[in-house]
Amino acid sequence: MSANLTKRDIVLRIHNEVKSDYPEVSQKAIREIVQDTLDSIADALAEGRNVELRNFGVFEVQVRKSRIGRNPNKPDKDVVIPERTVIKFKAGKELKAQLKDLDHKRADGS
Repeated sequence: MSANLTKRDIVLRIHNEVKSDYPEVSQKAIREIVQDTLDSIADALAEGRNVELRNFGVFEVQVRKSRIGRNPNKPDKDVVIPERTVIKFKAGKELKAQLKDLDHKRADGS
């Protein structure tokens, strides 16, 4: 098992779970559904809308204010870091409960 979950892993997992009940559903169809789902989420975020997925979490669009930073190669010079839009993820209750039981060494790749 790889450390990261890929879109392909998601498609294969869904396909394996539904193939006995829906043998006519192909991996290609599932891949398209997964991609459409991700596209819908990305489109909503690009429009500045938050995405709430019950029992999973919320993707929130936030604006980070402009600030003064330092260039590590030239610490004597101030650098203006411009305002920018970022996405913040807040885990839902059920996901937080699952993470609470996670083996910390396994989570950081140790």
